[in-house]
Amino acid sequence: MNSPVAGRFLDAAHDVLRKIGDTQLESIGRAAELCADTIAAKGLVHMFGTGHSRIPLEEMFPRYGSYPGFHPMAELSMTFHTQVAGSNGQRQAMFIERVHGLAEQILANFHFGEEDLMMIFSASGLAAVPIEMAIGARKRGLIVIAVTSVAQSEAGESSHESNSRLADHADLVIDICTPPADALITLDGLDTPIGPGSTIAYAAIVNEIKVQTASLLLQRDALPPVITSASVVGRERADQLFEGAYREHGRRVGRLLSGK
Repeated sequence: MNSPVAGRFLDAAHDVLRKIGDTQLESIGRAAELCADTIAAKGLVHMFGTGHSRIPLEEMFPRYGSYPGFHPMAELSMTFHTQVAGSNGQRQAMFIERVHGLAEQILANFHFGEEDLMMIFSASGLAAVPIEMAIGARKRGLIVIAVTSVAQSEAGESSHESNSRLADHADLVIDICTPPADALITLDGLDTPIGPGSTIAYAAIVNEIKVQTASLLLQRDALPPVITSASVVGRERADQLFEGAYREHGRRVGRLLSGK
């Protein structure tokens, strides 16, 4: 027999995706245009997120159906959540993402190009490190896209010394349309909501960006190799695409690290 709450989360997730489709397609389309401009110019779309907001970074590259041009920037000290307690535990990760000055040390590793772009993910938009990443990226001349929950950001308090939010330092904001607590379902007898929605929202948004960007690059004959399964194109072709994509990613990241 089905649970009395069977399907409630799926329905709520559908509602979030529907709201994104109804309200965010214009912003997503603009983001895709910016990404296409960057990738066609041999630049990189840098992607940063802490906590579970690192998930969309891995969704963009590398995996089947993806292509070079997106640069995931995930600091393990703030994203390695399987160690809940003890060394590398959750307490430390949550503390580190509120440390002022850390973002500048991360950014100092790279030689950004004038054609590069920064996309920052933070469901709350309130942690110090993502906010400082946006500030530092803009100081370096990069356009900043923030992917965040506007409702959650407005409901909470910033941990940044300026009391600002991620959205305050973005040239373009994409709202993931999740509620202040992120979780989507309230159960009778439980005073805290359950079932986070941000991961589904993130995945839908970044793949919509990925597809629209690919379409724009294809029109310009500038789409890098797209990684795919041997079951689709055969082993030889799949291996060629894999190697081609990784060589192209290496060329772009090599410039980022060396400045040449």
